[in-house]
Amino acid sequence: MLKIDYLLPFFFIAFSLVSFAQDDLMDMLEAEATEELGNEKVQATFKTQRIINLHSNETVKKKTLDFRVTHRFGSVGLYKAHDLFGMDNVNDIRISFDYGITDYLQVGIARSKRQELIDGSFKFRPFTQTTNNKVPVSLVLLGQIGFTPQRDPDSLYLKTAHRFNYTYQLIIARKFGTRISVEIAPTLTHRNIIRRYVNPDNGAEEQNTMFALGAGGRFKITQRTAVLIDYFYIFSKYRQNNSTTPFYNPLGIGIEIETGGHVFHLVATNAAGIVAGNYLPYNNESWRGLGIKAGFNISRVFNVGKR
Repeated sequence: MLKIDYLLPFFFIAFSLVSFAQDDLMDMLEAEATEELGNEKVQATFKTQRIINLHSNETVKKKTLDFRVTHRFGSVGLYKAHDLFGMDNVNDIRISFDYGITDYLQVGIARSKRQELIDGSFKFRPFTQTTNNKVPVSLVLLGQIGFTPQRDPDSLYLKTAHRFNYTYQLIIARKFGTRISVEIAPTLTHRNIIRRYVNPDNGAEEQNTMFALGAGGRFKITQRTAVLIDYFYIFSKYRQNNSTTPFYNPLGIGIEIETGGHVFHLVATNAAGIVAGNYLPYNNESWRGLGIKAGFNISRVFNVGKR
């Protein structure tokens, strides 16, 4: 019969092997957990689908409806105290509904006051920034088609096709830490019909298709407030130094306030409309010339089915 003294070394060796195996297993599990944690997708680069004028990289979650009201008052420089410096007037109003088919694909429909524009859109997010920077940015594709049913006293819309315009954007966004988010957005707009005006100062003719580069950012101040800014540079020779019809690049600044189920934006911008197909081609007012329009964006999200 074996004595206990002879068994002790075997118990010690077996215990050591088990301990090493446990340590190796724990190290593997911790490494996997760390890797999985590092692969988490960055959330809330921006709080809503819009910064001010510029679309953000955010998309509506699956089976969720985003109801949004966007309002732009009259230009401050065109009105006096009697009109509350433009607050009694409306430059544009847009009511929109956006629905999440998946967490990364949404469709929407909206109606604006300017040109009585009805627009449909889609947003697709193929890449989302990860916390370990293996995916350093979020990437979104935006497509928008607009149709104006307004009356045509000047006989511009000789065909139904003339009433359509299109906007395409590639949105590249990144969140830096917990406070700063930025994005750039190469943008292409196309109008099926235009009047062939000529810039008298450089001879450039108006074009159906126009390219612009948008940029925007968000700086978080407190848990529920942030500062917003966005800007578009329009690449159009016809719009450069046009003394007959001046054009200006859209600039917007604002304050974001989160109030539970709502996200509220108080904004100021010289943009002539709310939809890119309006404010990019037709922006004739500047900040310097007091073409500033106060306004607000308000968003309310509804769950419309089990996710």
